Amino acid sequence: MMSVDEAKIINLPKLLDARGNLSFAEQFAQMPFEIRRVYWLYDVPGGINRGGHAEINNEELVIALSGSFEILINDGEHTRTFTLNRSYYGLYIPKGVWREIREFSTNAVALEFGSIPYSEDDYIRDYDAFCEFAKHPIEPHVVRPLPVPSHLEKKCFHVEDCSIMELDKHHSDRKGNLTVVENGTMFPFSTKRVYYLYDVPGGASRGAHAHKTLEQLIVAVSGSFKVSLDDGTNKKTFFLNRPYQGLYVRPGLWRDLEDFSSGAVCMVLASEVYQAEDYIRDYDAFLEFRSHL
Repeated sequence: MMSVDEAKIINLPKLLDARGNLSFAEQFAQMPFEIRRVYWLYDVPGGINRGGHAEINNEELVIALSGSFEILINDGEHTRTFTLNRSYYGLYIPKGVWREIREFSTNAVALEFGSIPYSEDDYIRDYDAFCEFAKHPIEPHVVRPLPVPSHLEKKCFHVEDCSIMELDKHHSDRKGNLTVVENGTMFPFSTKRVYYLYDVPGGASRGAHAHKTLEQLIVAVSGSFKVSLDDGTNKKTFFLNRPYQGLYVRPGLWRDLEDFSSGAVCMVLASEVYQAEDYIRDYDAFLEFRSHL
């Protein structure tokens, strides 16, 4: 049986910068499981409670990307309450415990990582049924790792190969919105790392680099900003201002993030864990790299 004592606050890296701060979470590093889905809650009315349920097999890491909220965790005998109000730490929630997210502040955004794909059969949504489960827990099933995706067939991408994708949006007038990205089903790569920019001064610019092999999905989970892409010949600018839209950025493109609105939060889902050698931070070196593709 899982216990509330297994829940814990996990400190995340915080890279300070006058142009805005950056934090990240990687699978098997900051979170002790493989990422199978990423979902975020937003537009939740202030003071509303969400998420009264237990999941038999799913582990979670929950981060307050913006604003604040409380998470109540119950194992059938004991209860603990955690307050999340900073972007640089998250709450690890073990499988098999009851949890509720409540007291959302205005404009709060909750980012959640799950260790298994969505399955309604994994949920217990009635508290009395959960208490019965807690007395007689069932053996959790083993979740097999996702297969390693094949390498991209195309090696040289252009700005026209990038586009804004509409993501799943589950709307509730009373409880706000939920958007979900599940590995292996919704877009061409599996998320292994998520990083996000916050406390960005209005009008500031970030980015100014390229990746040799990394694929990304960029989402404005709060506020707005522009993403300028450059393939060495052509340039294209995208405007992001919806939490349920993401810009799919192919490898080998120079990118700049510009014109952040006040309070904007930029979240990036990445296809690999951090690898310094994958970055190109000098524009002339980028042009040289492109010339050999």
